[in-house]
Amino acid sequence: MTLITGCRIHQVHSFRFFYRWGKDAQQWSIPDLASARHHTQKTDNHGKIIDAVSISERPAVVEDRAVPGHWGGDLLFGSGNSQIATLVERHTRYVMLVKIARKDTQTVIDALIKHAGKLPQELYQSPTWDRGKELADHKRFTLATDIQVYFCDPRSPWQRGSNENTNGLLRQYFPKGMDISGYSQAQLNAIARQLNERLRKTLNYETPAQRLYQSVASTG
Repeated sequence: MTLITGCRIHQVHSFRFFYRWGKDAQQWSIPDLASARHHTQKTDNHGKIIDAVSISERPAVVEDRAVPGHWGGDLLFGSGNSQIATLVERHTRYVMLVKIARKDTQTVIDALIKHAGKLPQELYQSPTWDRGKELADHKRFTLATDIQVYFCDPRSPWQRGSNENTNGLLRQYFPKGMDISGYSQAQLNAIARQLNERLRKTLNYETPAQRLYQSVASTG
C-alpha cells in the first residue's frame, strides 16, 4: 500500500492500469487551448436535476487540484444523435472516453457505472458534470459506485474548464458534423491514449499519463 494525502492506492492494481495506458508512448507537443469554449453542441438537453449536489459543496482538495481522483465529465456530440462521454481528471488532465449508445439517462448512467469499475476507487472519487438531462439518474450512479456526483451551476461550462478544453482537442478527432456512433470502445481508448501521451504546456511539458503515474509512484 502507498498513501496519497489520505487516499490509499493498491500498487499492483495501479501498475496494471498505468501499464495498459502507458505502453509504447508517442508524444506530441501542442499548446493548450487558451480559453474554455463550449464544444459539446447541446441544445435542449439541459433541465432541472433533482437532488443535484452543487459544485460549491465539493471538498477544498478538488478546488485546488491538490490530489488526483476528481474528474470533469460531459457528453461530446456528433451528428445523427451520436455521442461519447468525456472524463478529464483535474489534477493531471488525464482523459477517458466512454462509448455511449444513446443519450437517455438510463443508457448514460449504465455506461458510466460500468466504466467506473475499471479504475481503483482512489483514482475516481468524484465527477463534476453540467446539468444535462443525461445525468438525471445520478443517484443510481452514486448508489452503485459510492461515488458522489457534483453539478456545475446553470450555464457555467467554465466550471469544468479542463474538460471543456479537452473537448476542444477531441474535435481534432471528431469534427463537428461527424457521426461518431461507429467508434468502438477500443478505438476510443486509443484516441484517449494519444491525448494522454501528448506533452502539455499546463503540465510543464509533461504528459497527463506521466503526471497520473507520478501521483501514485512518487509516494511509494
